Amino acid sequence: MLKPIIEVVNAQKSFKTGDRQELLVLQHIDLKLYEGEIIAILGKSGSGKSTLLRMIAGLIQASGGEVYYRGKVVTEPMRGISMVFQTFALLPWLTVLQNVELGLEALGIGREERRERSLKAIDMIGLDGFESAFPKELSGGMRQRVGFARALVVNPDVLIMDEPFSALDVLTADNLRTDLLDLWQEKKTGLNGIIFVTHSIEEAISMADRIIIFNSNPGSIRADMKVTLPFPRSDLDPRFRNQVDRIYTLMTTLQEEAAKEKMAAIDMGYRLPDASVEEMTGLLELLNSPEHQGQMDLPDLADTLTLNIDDLFPLTELLEILRFAKVSKGDISITEEGKSFVEADILERKKIFSIHLKKYVPLARYIYDQLIRHPRHRALEENYLSLLEDYLSESEAERVLRTVIEWGRYAELFAYDYNSGVLSLENPH
Repeated sequence: MLKPIIEVVNAQKSFKTGDRQELLVLQHIDLKLYEGEIIAILGKSGSGKSTLLRMIAGLIQASGGEVYYRGKVVTEPMRGISMVFQTFALLPWLTVLQNVELGLEALGIGREERRERSLKAIDMIGLDGFESAFPKELSGGMRQRVGFARALVVNPDVLIMDEPFSALDVLTADNLRTDLLDLWQEKKTGLNGIIFVTHSIEEAISMADRIIIFNSNPGSIRADMKVTLPFPRSDLDPRFRNQVDRIYTLMTTLQEEAAKEKMAAIDMGYRLPDASVEEMTGLLELLNSPEHQGQMDLPDLADTLTLNIDDLFPLTELLEILRFAKVSKGDISITEEGKSFVEADILERKKIFSIHLKKYVPLARYIYDQLIRHPRHRALEENYLSLLEDYLSESEAERVLRTVIEWGRYAELFAYDYNSGVLSLENPH
């Protein structure tokens, strides 16, 4: 039986939130990467995908369970595993050649061999002629190519990539993906396996042999799906579209299964979705248009709005929380409440939103009630941050509070002064 190159066994990861309780990010992760495989990891933002990659790369250690590379426990960065990051992470004072040489220099490779290998990697990744250029002279796509050359020059066994194309425009990302797949299929790199995180279902299907779909809060594996389409893969192929529909259905069925439980479990420390009222309203208007008559297929909706799952799912979650829409088996349909909201004028929309916000988002209701009770109808945002940090990490507490303040201001539940960090009633009585 084949032995896996990478094996993750019952791994979990917790982070301490200051002097407060531990935050469980990943639990019961079992994953194997075999020779010749590309694995894509898909899931909502904050589901622990990047944390898993860093554990596999040896950049952080698991809190429980084990990660193995070729049978050896991973406790630190391992020779044989290279990582490409979402941000280009280039040193601006070094040339392309010098940036690519960095990894080899760290391994103690001599100057002549270092230069020879780096020039070969630069040529292979399509940057020949730019060896002496500095990062500021390069486009985003070219800078990410430098990142790939730097990862590949050390002749890795496994390449790990954390959303490597997300900072690029669509055409540049498509070119770089195609070039990387060509290098992989022509066996020009010496790579034996690739694991990458993406927020694009189409990207996962276009590249991967297997797609791992993550649950969130805490992150765990929901599904492990094989992709058997021949290369090159086209998103115009009906079989490709079927795979897209299948994944959307799987991911939204998960949402549907958890919906009742989730709605009941929304409390002060709930990770509210990072979604703007303006985008939510635009989505509702599209749903309610004569063309769609209140219902759409989620893949079509994502295509129409050019949104990936990290942008789309927070919007659909907010609509479900406020009872403005319902998601089921890959479709989204508007509710009567959502219809009333979207067909109202601006002032009436604010009133409806305000009622639903107070009714279904405990944190918004709590802030409003506190301001009502305060003699001067004022409070410092620090008070609510401190409260949220009992449930969430510091950065997540800040994000959730920022989100609920934006919603509350739209609903005219309360006002907010950015400079002083003071919340107050919009129209105190």
